Amino acid sequence: MALFEQGMVLLKEYQPNQGRIVFDVPGFDIDDFARLASDIVQLLSATVLETQMDADIQTWLIDFEGCHLFLKAEHYTSSVWLESVAREHSRDELNYLAGLFKSLN
Repeated sequence: MALFEQGMVLLKEYQPNQGRIVFDVPGFDIDDFARLASDIVQLLSATVLETQMDADIQTWLIDFEGCHLFLKAEHYTSSVWLESVAREHSRDELNYLAGLFKSLN
């Protein structure tokens, strides 16, 4: 949560049709993803179900109140985003989360 409180993570864009919430993380380095992901998981009181680290992308599967989401980061574009596993079943949760992250900006 510290990164949000310090304004180091901002809501960049909410893409409801794609089931995606994109963050703006100035100076993001993929090596810092675990810390950032932990802060997001803690903020949401979510549970980490699975993690995967590939050469250029890291993915955490998290559970937020029964809604499964991917928390992803991509090295080459320095992108960080939340993505719905089942878009059609998680619209309400994504709307709530987008509002939450917007209120933290």
